[in-house]
Amino acid sequence: MSDYKIGELAKLTNLTTRTIRYYEELGLLGTRDGRCQGQTRYFDNNDIERLKKIHQLKGLGLSLEEIAQVIDLYFTDGRILEGKRKVIEILSTHVSSTEKKIIELTAFKKESEENIARIKAIMKEY
Repeated sequence: MSDYKIGELAKLTNLTTRTIRYYEELGLLGTRDGRCQGQTRYFDNNDIERLKKIHQLKGLGLSLEEIAQVIDLYFTDGRILEGKRKVIEILSTHVSSTEKKIIELTAFKKESEENIARIKAIMKEY
């Protein structure tokens, strides 16, 4: 298992060092026991796999907060299906929320079109 400094990890994953530090702050890279503040960060192949999974989950539309709810499930033996079920639950919530927004936007569009028609009718009177 190789150890990488943050700059090396950034090159390997096409992420910025700032992004990696942020993910680490959020706990998305797992625990970082044993490293004191200000010491050099070292990462391993497990971190690369976690960063790949984070990228995949972001691609599905999950927020970092939502990813934090499921990421460990993908890296705990026997819990990967639980992780996938949780992702399905999150995405189903996204779909439901989107459907509600579509209804609201459709009503707003109709109201706007009616207002445009009323204003045009008033303008014709002049």
